[in-house]
Amino acid sequence: MRFPRVGENIQIQSYKHDGTLHRVWEQTRVLKADSNVIIGANDQTIVTESDGRRWRTKEPAITYFSTTEWFNIICMIRQDGVYYYCNLGSPATFDEEALKYIDYDLDIKVFPNRSYKLLDEDEYSLHKKRMNYPEKLDNILKNHVKELILWIKEERGPFNLAFVENWYRFYKSM
Repeated sequence: MRFPRVGENIQIQSYKHDGTLHRVWEQTRVLKADSNVIIGANDQTIVTESDGRRWRTKEPAITYFSTTEWFNIICMIRQDGVYYYCNLGSPATFDEEALKYIDYDLDIKVFPNRSYKLLDEDEYSLHKKRMNYPEKLDNILKNHVKELILWIKEERGPFNLAFVENWYRFYKSM
């Protein structure tokens, strides 16, 4: 797998288990890319949904994509603190076209006070049946929900405010 270069603008593409395109973020600036992680940043980027609807992000965000973990993390920098949106999904890959992952519906929203909420369990159950998720995949995702909650509680990686502050400062200096 080729990795993007620091400073490069890339597209992020989210797919569903059946291979259909789910969502596209038009432009994210690469801050770090190696065999384990791709960290990026964007602000006011255009997002296109599978139905063609387009919208623009409202705040700067630091993005964290792992090539090994079954989740990715969006750190949204707002006036009242950092909010996190965590997507349970396949490990990220990168090719000449975009950074890509499969979105598996389950999400965790984390608030500045570190409280969190698991979202979209109904959507996950529906797609699990409709797209015939294998039991092994179901176990992987459930284990990664637990792993992600542990990261939140321990303020590991992106959940450490210094992580977000340092990468945002680097982004603004580019």
